[in-house]
Amino acid sequence: MARLGTGIGWRPEIADAVERMPGIDWVEVVAENTCPGHLPDSLRRLLDRGVTVVPHGVSLGLGGADRPDAGRLAALAERAEALSAPLVTEHIAFVRAGGPLTTTARLEAGHLLPVPRTRDALDVLCENVRIAQDALPVPLAVENIAALISWPGEEMTEGQFLYELADRTGVRLLIDVANLHTNHVNRGEDPAKALAELPLEAVAYVHVAGGFERDGVWHDSHAHPVPRPVLDILADLASRVSPPGVLLERDENFPEPGELERELDAIKDAIKETVGEPAGEAAKETAGETAREAVGEPAGEAVKETAGETVRETVQVDVPAAGDAARQRLGLAQAALLSALVAGTPAPEGFDRVRLGVQARSLAAKRADVVAKVAPELPGILGTAYRPAFLAYAQGHPMRGGYRQDALDFAEHVLLGGNPAGGRSRRELRRWWLDRSGPAPRSRSRLARVGRALTGR
Repeated sequence: MARLGTGIGWRPEIADAVERMPGIDWVEVVAENTCPGHLPDSLRRLLDRGVTVVPHGVSLGLGGADRPDAGRLAALAERAEALSAPLVTEHIAFVRAGGPLTTTARLEAGHLLPVPRTRDALDVLCENVRIAQDALPVPLAVENIAALISWPGEEMTEGQFLYELADRTGVRLLIDVANLHTNHVNRGEDPAKALAELPLEAVAYVHVAGGFERDGVWHDSHAHPVPRPVLDILADLASRVSPPGVLLERDENFPEPGELERELDAIKDAIKETVGEPAGEAAKETAGETAREAVGEPAGEAVKETAGETVRETVQVDVPAAGDAARQRLGLAQAALLSALVAGTPAPEGFDRVRLGVQARSLAAKRADVVAKVAPELPGILGTAYRPAFLAYAQGHPMRGGYRQDALDFAEHVLLGGNPAGGRSRRELRRWWLDRSGPAPRSRSRLARVGRALTGR
């Protein structure tokens, strides 16, 4: 794997600062926010300087029960080619559920949700990863995610799950050490144990990010400074293997450039402090053994001696197609969970209802924030009434077609009486809704209802 060095997540809000930062070897961009034919000037200048740009996808849903959407894969491939990227990355997560596979309503999470660490889920994920690998022009790496909730009846630890995934598909791993910390606080999982079970030679690069704790729950916000425990996990990982790349993520609440540079320096220091430690070599030699023993692979079967260092051979094996029955079982379980989170249906058996409530509120808050970004006119029109009105709307109205459609649906809900608004703001909101509902309104009856709501007739 090519060495990437030190990087930062490129965002429009900090584009100028990123261009001027010393020591930036590469950047990562959210794939869905990038248009291949209209790259921002800042990204073009970085590419012209020889800075590597990696597209990071968030919407494939490789951990979902359905096979990856061909259109989404083609779009990700197009971005990889436009950016001359050496690899692309995505998440081990599901982001939607329901539909024909389960004959239930199609639901969108608008967020990355954890897959159960079961044989069914692993079989489906492996097949989905292989489909994605075949469709992409460059190697794929997949990221472990942060979670507020745990699935009941899991059959593997996170390290064992990732080990088998990499072993069966040859996929690279994007290890987010902030997510390991999140899962330590929220699910009681030991980051050191997870690292000990990983196939560390499969690591493509590492994410580092900040968050905050509230009422005993860690929120992976990407809007706060990187805390010491996350740097400690990074140091532990670096003592076991030299990561090809390390990247600082920041998505909101951007500080001054100097503070970002200090965070990058702290990340570099955490890695440098571990260089040459004897414990690192010992950890590296035993990292794969724990996972192999846990999943039943005979010790030594997939290792070889090279220059006195024990490393595991990366061997792609044939991945059998996940059966329709396994996909349906996984799909029903994911649909039931997502429905409880976004549609207010009862919690599936075995889940912590308190944690489900925390996750549901977190999803609604994120929806409100993202809709405010993609449609900034809405909080401008509604003022301080926007957020409480949207959160009330979200409780009974699952997202059905992405955030822009969500903004339209919310505006229509308000116009039809979902929230009182003054005459002037209602007129502005109706004009906004009409301008964005397409050349022709979606139906005469809906337009008439909105018109009656505005005039009071």
